[in-house]
Amino acid sequence: MRVVVVGATGNIGTSLVAALSRDPDVDSVLGVARRVPELWLPKVDWRSADIRTADLVDLFDRADAVVHLAWLFQPTHRPTVTWANNVEGGVRVFRAAAQADVPKLVYSSSVGAYSPGPKDEPVAETWPTDGWPKAAYTREKPYLERVLDALELASPDLSVVRLRPGFVFKHGAASEQRRLFAGPLLPGRLVRPGLVPVVPDLPGLRFQAVHTVDVAEAFRLAVHRPVRGAFNIAADEVVDAALLADCLRARVISVPAWPVRGALTAAWWLRLVPASPGLLDAVLRMPIMDTTRARTELGWTPNHTAKQAIKEFLRGLRHGAGLPTPPLASQVPGGRIREVRTGVGGQP
Repeated sequence: MRVVVVGATGNIGTSLVAALSRDPDVDSVLGVARRVPELWLPKVDWRSADIRTADLVDLFDRADAVVHLAWLFQPTHRPTVTWANNVEGGVRVFRAAAQADVPKLVYSSSVGAYSPGPKDEPVAETWPTDGWPKAAYTREKPYLERVLDALELASPDLSVVRLRPGFVFKHGAASEQRRLFAGPLLPGRLVRPGLVPVVPDLPGLRFQAVHTVDVAEAFRLAVHRPVRGAFNIAADEVVDAALLADCLRARVISVPAWPVRGALTAAWWLRLVPASPGLLDAVLRMPIMDTTRARTELGWTPNHTAKQAIKEFLRGLRHGAGLPTPPLASQVPGGRIREVRTGVGGQP
């Protein structure tokens, strides 16, 4: 079996290509990314390609499966840039897979594709995927779901699988996630148990997390299994303020959302943090997902709890952890000073 992984150097991609390289039923893996990493794995070749402009049909030639993971989270202040990469580039990936007669397309959707929903009763994959309109991420993910709806009708021989994971964490992605969401002013070494005094309990602060290795296993299974459609991917326990406080040995204090959102809005407009206030709104409205279908039809079971995934991320944050790929580098050229100079949340 030949598998092409688009966006192979990021958080999920690095774990997936590693899992595929160990899979005896996989003969070769082509990792596609804008920047080729200094990372060697057996059976894995690398190719530099920009999904907005590259000849993707040629890259997908003779592939048994294409996995699409590529995603641009920044610049949050320039949503037309993320739209061009994520939506227009994603459409090109989907169409190229159909034109290359690839038998299976596996796409990394997200809990962020879902419309606002309940926090106390898990929703299945049939919950509406209209997203949340005030954040680029939760606009772009639902749009691609509609593109895939049309693609499935136009290309019935193409088996399309959509995995919708919760928040995905691992040790080696901590530095990248700090850059993407918290920015250069977060003192990672101080985010340790006993030093963070309180965790705010905001209305709606309940979400799901999952370890990246477990998500990679779900993608590996989706490549092999004769399945179609959507699968929710998350660890069992729901993350709330109490769980976060336990990880940090902090106290929980109940606060309304508006002062936190106001502070985040000011920090975002002042370019002190890259995460937009619309993303916080989305998180507070995302539904809790039911993962029954992934367990019964995909045969997937997480090996890590949500707490283990978060604790591993926090350790990575304290250690400045990274991996030898450009997105996951522990430090970008110029360091945090360059992050500030180029405009926090303003550069891809």
